[in-house]
Amino acid sequence: MATGTKIRTFFNGAWHDEDLAIMRAADHGSWLGTTVFDGARFFDSRAPDLEAHCARVNRSAEALMITPTMATADIITAAREGLKAYGPDDAVYIRPMYWALDGDASGIVPKADATGFAISLEAIPMADQNASTTLGRTQFRRPVLEDNVVNAKAGCLYPNNARMLTEVRKRGFGNALVADAMGNVAESATANVFMVKDGAVFTPIPNGTFLAGITRARHISNLRADGTEVHETVLSFADFADADEVFLSGNMMKVTPVTAFEDTQYQIGPVTRRVREMYWDWAASS
Repeated sequence: MATGTKIRTFFNGAWHDEDLAIMRAADHGSWLGTTVFDGARFFDSRAPDLEAHCARVNRSAEALMITPTMATADIITAAREGLKAYGPDDAVYIRPMYWALDGDASGIVPKADATGFAISLEAIPMADQNASTTLGRTQFRRPVLEDNVVNAKAGCLYPNNARMLTEVRKRGFGNALVADAMGNVAESATANVFMVKDGAVFTPIPNGTFLAGITRARHISNLRADGTEVHETVLSFADFADADEVFLSGNMMKVTPVTAFEDTQYQIGPVTRRVREMYWDWAASS
């Protein structure tokens, strides 16, 4: 089931104006889950950080032992060609994807140079600037590199995220605040997380259990250029309970204010609003 509308698919070198069927039942990616993707955004007739997202999908493929078949520049060119079908008022999710076609003699290890590639474009509105979410604790944690491919944006990681969301939604929360293997805060179930205390911004230090996102890095850069202290450090759940503001950072919606973590309530504060303002200013100038 598609998430958005006005779907276009790039497959076998051509664009198709449909949600095209691209995988076969016996493809390695179909039955063994060797799939990776990335997500960029097109809005206000711009695609901020498109190059970074297209480069990362190739790194994700390599992490899953899938041979990338498209240079970053070629993915960008194809995506921009596909976006020409959308209007200036459309917000589009840009999703380049790889999957393994065949396995080696064991069937398990992806065969080199046997790769499927596609780009899916979907019109999905950006979040309303007044939209927010709440966070709850979950029993499920982020894995580590020794037991999963946390160095890739891989489809096989997302069932764990779905368990987190399902668990906290049953208790009325919109998202989950998730621990790493050590019990410290890693991120939310769907995005990186920031907190504000006494005017300074804090975010979990990348420790190999979660992807430190491209949009996350953009916010850090914007905040520091604006004169705000940003600390990448080890953070506990108690730190978040004591925070003045909390917000999520993800490619899909860029900035999502958090109004509650379990029993702790937050206001949508000035730093969160400034982060959103700076991102849109940067995007308009990029």
